[in-house]
Amino acid sequence: MVVAFNVTDSGQGEWAVLRVSGELDLVTSPALRQRVHDAVAEGRHSLVLDLSEVFFCDSSGVGVLIASRRLIRSCQGRLRLILPANGAVDGSHVNRVLGALGVRRLFEVHADLASALEEDADPLSA
Repeated sequence: MVVAFNVTDSGQGEWAVLRVSGELDLVTSPALRQRVHDAVAEGRHSLVLDLSEVFFCDSSGVGVLIASRRLIRSCQGRLRLILPANGAVDGSHVNRVLGALGVRRLFEVHADLASALEEDADPLSA
């Protein structure tokens, strides 16, 4: 079974929003890494990664998320992740992976795009 991986880009005011769908793994993570680098190179330092449609994430995917955080922080930017809880804090696969690896606390996580775009948004607790 072939699963499509897709990253779409849109702007929401000062925020660049990258919507990711499919599997985030060794094969697909370089594409997301490049899209994040492209956004930063364009001067977009406020970035939302919508991972609500990612149903699998391996260590290379987590590595891209951590590298994206590092890159955005080096530009004094902001990175927010959308990981819907589906009624529970650990509802999404990516959220569970980040939690299991002990890196979930590094990220500002929101349940939806509206929350992520709020200026004084309160992220979900780790």
